[in-house]
Amino acid sequence: MSKIPTARIDKLLSSLGYGSRSDVPLMAKMGRIFLDGKPVRDVSQRLQLTDDLSSRLSIDRQPLDPLMGMVILMHKPVGVTCSHKESGALVYDLLPDRWGRRTPALSSIGRLDKDTSGLLLITDDGPLLHRIISPKRHIKKTYLATLDRPLNGTEIDIFASGTMMLNGETKPLAPAELKIVSSHQALLTITEGRYHQVRRMFAATGNHVTQLHRTTLGGLALPDTLAPGEWTVLSPGDINLIFA
Repeated sequence: MSKIPTARIDKLLSSLGYGSRSDVPLMAKMGRIFLDGKPVRDVSQRLQLTDDLSSRLSIDRQPLDPLMGMVILMHKPVGVTCSHKESGALVYDLLPDRWGRRTPALSSIGRLDKDTSGLLLITDDGPLLHRIISPKRHIKKTYLATLDRPLNGTEIDIFASGTMMLNGETKPLAPAELKIVSSHQALLTITEGRYHQVRRMFAATGNHVTQLHRTTLGGLALPDTLAPGEWTVLSPGDINLIFA
């Protein structure tokens, strides 16, 4: 049986973005930190990082944020970017401010460009991030594409051929599955993540994507109840669906 990791309260709260190591003792002195319903005075005490800690430890009478290894499913809206470095609105701005101070830092699992909406995962779990985006995993991603011109009927075979080449590249695309929804809409499922891949695939057939929305990642689907800009923290079972 593996040993349950522990952490000092001051270090834990600092890593979760609640304040610096010097801030946390002041928070305790002000009666803001509670453990099992009792105020915490000694923030140097170590706690086991168990699944129930978020319900046992509270800050300002609010449950503790999820521990390290958190995975967020966001309904990314159009107009925000996934990079930490770009100017303008970022997906991280839609999360609690303190989460921007978490260590390890939160990062998106792959990216959706500024003009693409839909299912986006964000995590501080580096190994999980790389496991999901690894080309060896061939995890399927499905997009609903709205097109400028009607589909001509040849796209299904072209995308499924495994011989389609994108402009400027020397390696053909892996076979992709296209399901026609209407004359101007289709669901495209790919297993790669090349730069602007979906938009470039349709451009290669003489069409233009006017709207793009990711609906699924692996076996995980974007909930209908999650509005643009909203997010939820995934359970371990939800995370396993990605690899289903």
